[in-house]
Amino acid sequence: MTMATPREQEPPANGRRGFIKRLLAGLIGAVLGIVPAIAGLTVLLDPLRRKVAADNAVQVATLDALPDDGVPRKFTVLATRVDAWNTFSQVPVGAVYLRRLSDGKLQALNVVCPHAGCFVDYEAGKGRFLCPCHNSAFSTDGRIADRSSPSPRGLDSLDVEVRNGREIWVKFQNFQAGHAEKIPVA
Repeated sequence: MTMATPREQEPPANGRRGFIKRLLAGLIGAVLGIVPAIAGLTVLLDPLRRKVAADNAVQVATLDALPDDGVPRKFTVLATRVDAWNTFSQVPVGAVYLRRLSDGKLQALNVVCPHAGCFVDYEAGKGRFLCPCHNSAFSTDGRIADRSSPSPRGLDSLDVEVRNGREIWVKFQNFQAGHAEKIPVA
C-alpha cells in the first residue's frame, strides 16, 4: 500500500474554492477600479456641467476718468476668465474706446479693426481712428471715414451703462474680422 503524498490529497485548484477565490478577487478589483474611474470622469466632464454667466458686462472705468470733451479715451478691459479647469482673476481681455457724447450719453467702441483684427489708434490731431495694419480710417463715432478703406464695416459698438451713479460698465465682446455684419466670437 502506497501512501498519498500531500499534493495528491489537496483538491484541484480548479475546484469550487478556486473559483470562488477568483470571483471574489475579480469583484473586489472591479469595485476598487470603479471608484477612481468615476472620480476621473467627474473631473473630466466638470467643464461641461458648468453654467455660463448671462451678464458679461465688466466695469471698465468711472465717470471721473472720462472727460466731457467728447474725445475717445482708451481703457483696458480686465475680466475674470475661466477655462476648462482654471480661473484667472482680472486679466486683460481687450480694450475699448469710451467717449461722452454731447447729450451726456456714453459710447463704447471695441479697439479691434473689423478688417484684420489689429488694434486701432486714435489720432487726436485728425479726429479719427486709424488701423496701422492696412490704413483703415474711422471717424470719431466709429463709422468708416474713407471710402477706400479695406474694412468691411465700422468699428464695433458695445453696450455701455452707468451703474451705481459713477461706474462705467461695458458688455464686452469681440466680433469676427473680415465680415460686413457683426458676428460675435464664441
